[in-house]
Amino acid sequence: MRRLLNNRSRLLTVVLSTGLVFALVGCPKGQDGGKGAAVVGADSSGAESALTQTVKKKIDVEFFVMSQCPYGTQVMKGISPVLPKLGADINFTADFIGKDKGDGNKIQLCAMKYYADGYKYMGLLDCMNKNMRAIPGNWEGCAKEAKLDVPKLKACLEGQEGTDLLRASYKKAKQKGASGSPTIFINGKKYKGKRGPNDFTRGICQGFPANDRPKLCADIPAPPPPVKFSIKIISDKRCPRDLCKPPQVWQSRLKGMFEGAEIKLVDYNDEEGQKLYKELEVGLLPAILFGKEVKKADNYKRLARFLKPKGDWLLFRSGAKFDPTKEICSNGKDDTGNGKVDCDDPDCTSNLLCRKEIPKKLDLFVMSQCPYGVKALNAMKEVLENFGAQIDFTIHYIATEEGDGFKSLHRQPEVDDNIRQLCAIKMQPKKHKYMDYILCRNEQIQADMKNRRAKPPKKPNPAAWKTCVEKSGLNMKKMEACSTGDEGKNLLRASIKMPNSLSIGASPTWLANNKHKFQGIDPERVRQNLCKHNPKLKNCDKKLSGPPPRKRGGGGGGGACK
Repeated sequence: MRRLLNNRSRLLTVVLSTGLVFALVGCPKGQDGGKGAAVVGADSSGAESALTQTVKKKIDVEFFVMSQCPYGTQVMKGISPVLPKLGADINFTADFIGKDKGDGNKIQLCAMKYYADGYKYMGLLDCMNKNMRAIPGNWEGCAKEAKLDVPKLKACLEGQEGTDLLRASYKKAKQKGASGSPTIFINGKKYKGKRGPNDFTRGICQGFPANDRPKLCADIPAPPPPVKFSIKIISDKRCPRDLCKPPQVWQSRLKGMFEGAEIKLVDYNDEEGQKLYKELEVGLLPAILFGKEVKKADNYKRLARFLKPKGDWLLFRSGAKFDPTKEICSNGKDDTGNGKVDCDDPDCTSNLLCRKEIPKKLDLFVMSQCPYGVKALNAMKEVLENFGAQIDFTIHYIATEEGDGFKSLHRQPEVDDNIRQLCAIKMQPKKHKYMDYILCRNEQIQADMKNRRAKPPKKPNPAAWKTCVEKSGLNMKKMEACSTGDEGKNLLRASIKMPNSLSIGASPTWLANNKHKFQGIDPERVRQNLCKHNPKLKNCDKKLSGPPPRKRGGGGGGGACK
């Protein structure tokens, strides 16, 4: 079976595994929303670049990045010194991955359109990339530093022109299948090499025909030999696919990152696997062991913070979830030798497969300040109006107990909101009257999210929740006493037990009938998943607002905070 992590270790595992994915393949789509796009080669008047072409036929060099992804800014810094040398011999384009309005995207697009001549726009990008977290707010200072026309760029940014550039850029990235930042193509082939100036120069030169290359290509320093070191990936062939990726997936990713790595796949059930597992106290699988010589490799810094010493090795548990010493709850075998199989084994008590079916039960797991969690809670207004007292609905909050307090993804303000909402639930449980407070507070939370993106940003009012207490008819003194005292802490402590025991960390997550998990943020997804397991519920035939769930997985998406 899978060992169920406590919430603190589960959150750490999510952070570490996500970090390794970033280090290996870059920022996945949606992590920073994308940042603009541009085509290089002509300025607003159509004038050609001042650089001189030396080859008969140019080749295409296409970058797809997110301007606030560290790996996106890394490759833009890497290509910057190459463009003055090879830029006239290539058709260089930089486009951005995303789907939102992204002012940082727009301003870089505008600069690329109007200052393509001689790659002058790179002065703006290089400056902005020095502090990517300040994007887009740092663009005006950087434009002045690069000696670009600020009013001209501002008109493009705030007008339809910038919006059109952005849409075209996002569309191009999507058509090219670029979903991770960076994605790079040289002469139509995906580039997977290193990301320094010499590396890009070498990669571009190899894209030209041997008889028609820029003269610079003959003088590129040879790359240093790759550092050789060992990697061992310990996995377990018994691990269910939903818990463990095939070890060959990690092998391929790591080989692409470390050319000199000698990678060996080790199974827990073999003699070597047993020895390593016990000697190093690996814990959960799959586990990736790096030889300490990795510290000399070029890409070591990209994942150094995710590694920790384990004997003569450095250990990274890549989203590890599987405990090979526990009962596997779905294979029909006695894995622990105690005479009990699958759900009869105590190891499987909290496994979803083994939970008791409770008809008409609906559980929602959320973070109160997660935008998707807010939408899921808002969806319950329509769901409850449709099904009424037929269903047993419970809200659970996702957080970590830490010392005398709690830790949540959106920090202390979210912990405070979790507690106040639980106090409202306790004070007004009948007919889900507590939803009046939650829905009111959700409006404020959504407004705060919008205000943070305003120019200039507006800080939330920390006392705004009191207005919702009054509007929903709650007693202010009781609310303050509950939310600031031990009562509120105990309510949250009890609320987080179920998501912790089930290793549920995505907001929102739903359970139908106490065991069937699904995702979604709109009433129709909830209705269809609830009625799938309770077809005799009254009003199951009434379609609610929102799209139907996906066919695969019984769920439907809509986003989640993890």
